[in-house]
Amino acid sequence: MNEGQTPWTPDEFKLKIQWTVWQLTTLDPDIVGLQELWSKKALDAVLDYNYGTEKKPKRLKDQYDALATPATGAHIVCGALVRKEFLTGEPKWVDEFPEAVRLELKKDPADKQAPEIKLRIKAFSRPVLRCQVKLRDDQIPTEVFVAHLKSKLPTRVDKEPWFVADPDLYKNHRTALGAGISTIRRTAEAVALRVMLTDVMKESVTPVIILGDMNDGQASNTANIVTEQPRFLVGDSVGGADVGLYTAQTLQEYRDTRDVYYTHVHEGLRESLDHVLVSEQFYDNSRKRLWLFEGLVINNDHLNFDDHKGTGTGDHGVVKVSFKFDPA
Repeated sequence: MNEGQTPWTPDEFKLKIQWTVWQLTTLDPDIVGLQELWSKKALDAVLDYNYGTEKKPKRLKDQYDALATPATGAHIVCGALVRKEFLTGEPKWVDEFPEAVRLELKKDPADKQAPEIKLRIKAFSRPVLRCQVKLRDDQIPTEVFVAHLKSKLPTRVDKEPWFVADPDLYKNHRTALGAGISTIRRTAEAVALRVMLTDVMKESVTPVIILGDMNDGQASNTANIVTEQPRFLVGDSVGGADVGLYTAQTLQEYRDTRDVYYTHVHEGLRESLDHVLVSEQFYDNSRKRLWLFEGLVINNDHLNFDDHKGTGTGDHGVVKVSFKFDPA
């Protein structure tokens, strides 16, 4: 657990297991992105929980393959559950940024007043999971990415040598400094993820799904970097975007008369941090559509109550997006 957190009691842990099993059995997803996983043992406890009876036991381990190899309890990783027989190939966890990520500029031709910039961020805060799933026997595999970008929580800087050397200079500004560091890191991670996606999607017909906590809203700069902001078409317009990603939230908003989408509550502010992003093969108006959007639901009533340890609930909403095979 994170430093300073009180360990869970066995009873609290059991409540968490039961709630997680209830979410999974109620939503019955084929692919589950797990955006903050410490221990595979905890996930195994979920999969091994009997939600049936003694005479007719039911366990999720009979339905899903768990992708969680690096989750040893030492650090946080992204994981996944994939319905059995869907997975193809070996999952990979990506720590290092792709070689093409270079965030430095001596002179900006469009803004000669802008100073030089050079960032030395080379790795993700949370390793990105990549895997391939075969959704149908008559289609090529779909690439799935599970990501968890750096949080908006200000990075703690009061232990840094430069801070300790002159605390009077920095102490009144540590929140701003920490928030800036978190934002810069999250933006760099969004760029690195985008580079990985472009390598897969550019001039290809590979279906792509991204699941996870972007720690930013659908119209944020972070999300815009990852999606490349494709145009959403309406009516009988057709098109698509080779490397663009479509947010399931926007797909749902085109069908709703009111937007009540939120997946996280902090200081009373409701935000949409957890996203499902899909390539044009999952976009209704794409000429290359394979899968038709059926709808989005979010289980988030538990966010109205703060005692997550006492109830076994998570502190994020659970997002489910459904598609049906219906090529254009």
